[in-house]
Amino acid sequence: MDALRGSALLLILLVNVAFFSSGFAFHLVDDPAHGVLDRLVAGAVELLFAMKAYLLFSFLFGYSFTLQLDSAARRRAAFGPSFRRRLAGLFVLGAVHAVLLFHGDILTTYALLGLVLLAVRRIEPRTALVAAAAIVGVVAFAVGVAAVLGATLVPDEAAALAAGARSTEALRGGLGTVVLEHLHSLPAMLGGLSVQGPLAFAAFLVGLAAGKHRMLAAVHTHENLLRRCEQVGYPVGLAGATVFAIGGGTENLTGLLVSIVTAPFLAAAYAATLLRMFTRWPRVADVLAPAGRLALTNYLGQSLLCLLVFTGVGLGLAGRTSPAGTLLIALAIFAVQVAVSSWWMRRFRYGPVEWALRAWTHRKRPAMRR
Repeated sequence: MDALRGSALLLILLVNVAFFSSGFAFHLVDDPAHGVLDRLVAGAVELLFAMKAYLLFSFLFGYSFTLQLDSAARRRAAFGPSFRRRLAGLFVLGAVHAVLLFHGDILTTYALLGLVLLAVRRIEPRTALVAAAAIVGVVAFAVGVAAVLGATLVPDEAAALAAGARSTEALRGGLGTVVLEHLHSLPAMLGGLSVQGPLAFAAFLVGLAAGKHRMLAAVHTHENLLRRCEQVGYPVGLAGATVFAIGGGTENLTGLLVSIVTAPFLAAAYAATLLRMFTRWPRVADVLAPAGRLALTNYLGQSLLCLLVFTGVGLGLAGRTSPAGTLLIALAIFAVQVAVSSWWMRRFRYGPVEWALRAWTHRKRPAMRR
């Protein structure tokens, strides 16, 4: 599970880095300075990872929730109060993250959805899967109705391009200017959560169902299920992702509708392939697992490093790197995190942010050194 979480961290970074490197992405328009090759690279990221990466991460949140439930049961400890403290700490971290580092924060959303997950923790696995499918269906129906009624996410492209140029310039400013840009972007970010939030919770429920069956505890016993996920997930998911990418990604409601329905299939196929790979080549899992163990620290660390690379707080490269160059920077950041995570976990039990959140959750200082 840690290796799978580490993989999800990489996929999330590959999607999020575009929002650090340019203000145009947040306004759902292409940078006019980008050429055909740049658009192909950005389109490939949309096709392969957008709308898929956070579903995989959300699935693991739901799965980890069941492990926390079991841990509390073994210790005969009250789960509700400690988990609510954990969510409160997660919300505060997310709020600080959204203002100082990245306006596309997901932690605050997870914290709020975690309260709902806590309320339905006794749900049966089959019921959880049905509920997840129903949530996806309702969101898809709502987006479909909006598309039929002629709604658009970019009503004025010229205004969006001007806003993108302004945002890019703001990102190249100092910390105060960057924070103001983040605050200015928060209303639009909250609007986007009307789709992302329910879909993330649907993935929570799928993770909850998988966790109650302990599916990741003995992956090799589910080989047939993993193969079916690949056989169905790749054709359906890639077909939908192609429509999504050709349609302009999240700026097109029709493409968004198709992605809402098909992205879970591709995310499931990715998970199945990764799990089978980790079973066949455990050394790969050994390399990625430490990064997954430090997922919260690394998620925040990615934002900090991107802030230092792309904004005026550091190198000020926003708007000055191509999509291909941006992806190479993201891969370099993740490679550094993998190496540092491995070094850290050989010496310490928790990542620094994980340690602080655990201390807050349980109201005691956990042992840090191994």
